[in-house]
Amino acid sequence: MTTFEVFLKKDGRDEFRHVGALEAANDELALVSARECYVRRAEGDLLWVVRRDNILHPDRDFTAPNATKPHRHHSGEAVAARRKALRESTQTNG
Repeated sequence: MTTFEVFLKKDGRDEFRHVGALEAANDELALVSARECYVRRAEGDLLWVVRRDNILHPDRDFTAPNATKPHRHHSGEAVAARRKALRESTQTNG
């Protein structure tokens, strides 16, 4: 038996999302099982069924260089704090 990961998407909406995993003897049975388990109630229009052993997953050293770049992802708190400080300084000086 082979393990497959199942992804589902509504046509024209959002992105593919992981909905589960299943085991099947071959690719054809995996597709049928995925359809029966995950698309019976029209939860999505597009289906991806991927063998788990075909998924590429590098070790953490591969993605580690991006962990030290917090300036790329922020919540806006630093910008809001700077604007607040500027407003307060102009109110007290002006």
